[in-house]
Amino acid sequence: MRVSEVWEQVAQDEGGRIVLLVMDGLGGLQLPGKGGSELQVARIPNLDRLAAESSCGLLEIVGAGITPGSGPGHLALFGYDPLRFMVGRGVLGAMGIDFDLAKGDVAARVNFCTVDAQGRVIDRRAGRIDDATNRRLAEKIRAGVKLTGAQFFFQTEKEHRAVFVLRGADLSDALADTDPQHTGVPPHPVRATSPEAEATARIVADFVAQAAKVLQGEPKANMLLLRGFGKYHPFPTITERFKLNGVAIADYPMYRGVARLVGMEAVPPPGGVEQRFETLERLWGRYDYYFLHIKHTDSRGEDANFDAKVAALEEVDAYIPRLLKLNPDVLVVTGDHATPAALGRHSWHPVPFLIRSRWSTVDEVTRFDEVSCARGIFGRRRGCEMMGLALAHAERLEKFGA
Repeated sequence: MRVSEVWEQVAQDEGGRIVLLVMDGLGGLQLPGKGGSELQVARIPNLDRLAAESSCGLLEIVGAGITPGSGPGHLALFGYDPLRFMVGRGVLGAMGIDFDLAKGDVAARVNFCTVDAQGRVIDRRAGRIDDATNRRLAEKIRAGVKLTGAQFFFQTEKEHRAVFVLRGADLSDALADTDPQHTGVPPHPVRATSPEAEATARIVADFVAQAAKVLQGEPKANMLLLRGFGKYHPFPTITERFKLNGVAIADYPMYRGVARLVGMEAVPPPGGVEQRFETLERLWGRYDYYFLHIKHTDSRGEDANFDAKVAALEEVDAYIPRLLKLNPDVLVVTGDHATPAALGRHSWHPVPFLIRSRWSTVDEVTRFDEVSCARGIFGRRRGCEMMGLALAHAERLEKFGA
């Protein structure tokens, strides 16, 4: 029996309210000349104070040495072992824009991109086109592409991102990404990774070819890159598994999507950091599990901008007192992965986490950073173990066995 099956067996629908504050890409690395990691350098007195009042540790989100994507990272934090519960990024994107997926649909994440006259990718994000341009181009594609063998949907996600969905009989998601993840090379051709996906690959290749013709002549977004193919199948919800009634407060569709996949309500995108905390205050008391997502800590790391990530951490820290005024029974603070500015991308490094409740064993940690939390009482744990700890600290787990 897996430990998560024990949680499901002993979960009860009574107990305290839990807040999960996820600072995306939280973890960092020491950068020469900066005096430490982003967390070590940032002036975050409120988070440091929380650490001093909490049980602390480090999370290896998926496992040792594994660099998590945002989907697996959040599934782990919600108590779903990402090695068991797998889902393509396209499915999460579709759910994040409230697209009504049907069982068996195949979805992919799309980037509008820029290619040169030789067909080589010169900008994977098409200059980060705005949402209005994205919507205009999506409409052109819907009007100009005609497929046989399956019905398709093409919807704007945000900026340069979109969602592509195929609906039909006997579709497969065993398709390789067309996104080369680098510039200076052409997009990869659509390729099946198993024999049963050959027919689906032909349909997707036809879509890409027709879309390229539709986009020809656009100054920036003149091609598409597809990745994260996934076939939709419903997941057991956090209500079914853990007796939780949850809500997601997040802007980006992917994070709203992964929350919806596990049965949370996703409220409309709130906007800035302050608006997220205002939304939490407005919703307080209606749910017993609140997922509050902060994106720009990750974005600044991906930009390889150390100082900007420090500033993003400090901005979040300033709102912690407002959160504490709500007096949650359990407060969890962590990240879904590390995005060190020193690397400019997701990494395998463990991320700090804390759990504050009236039942926390307060350890010797007094700073909220990677090195300090390594000395915490929780030690080093897999990301999916954190949910059980949160449930226990909220008194939402009954005794196991006689």
